[in-house]
Amino acid sequence: MMKNFLLSLLFLTFVHYNSSAQEINQQDDLEFSKGKVTDLTWMVGFWKGPGLNGECEELWMPKQGNTMTGVFRYIEEGKLIFTEYMAIAEEAGKINLKVKHFNADFSPWEEKNEWVNFPLIKIEGQTAYFNGLTIQRSGDKMTIKLSMEHDGKSSITTFEYEKQEL
Repeated sequence: MMKNFLLSLLFLTFVHYNSSAQEINQQDDLEFSKGKVTDLTWMVGFWKGPGLNGECEELWMPKQGNTMTGVFRYIEEGKLIFTEYMAIAEEAGKINLKVKHFNADFSPWEEKNEWVNFPLIKIEGQTAYFNGLTIQRSGDKMTIKLSMEHDGKSSITTFEYEKQEL
């Protein structure tokens, strides 16, 4: 049951909420933006905060080549529930955020060659609008708004993080 709930989330990223300028864009026939991974280096760092009734941690490493990679872990009541491996890749001038989920035993949710994809729509300063996901940084705080579906109902989930020292 917990796995079914978590599978319905199928996304997750980071966080601190600043509602003034942040929105979610989600469309099937959207024209996706060109961009460079360099435009997202403001995401680099170790981020931590509450989410989904537990604690969330996310680490984004500096850009190498045309890619940034990150890892995420979700802890509930001191126990690892799931992790994610994330990559932001620039291909043919377009940016895509790819996420692969793993159970606590590190068995994958998605098939070997499958990822959850969030194509970039636009970047405005330190706000990145992906299809179904918005990431916004304000100082040492990060907010993620994620469009989710569960039991046929859509909602927006907000995650809030603060930058941490390693």
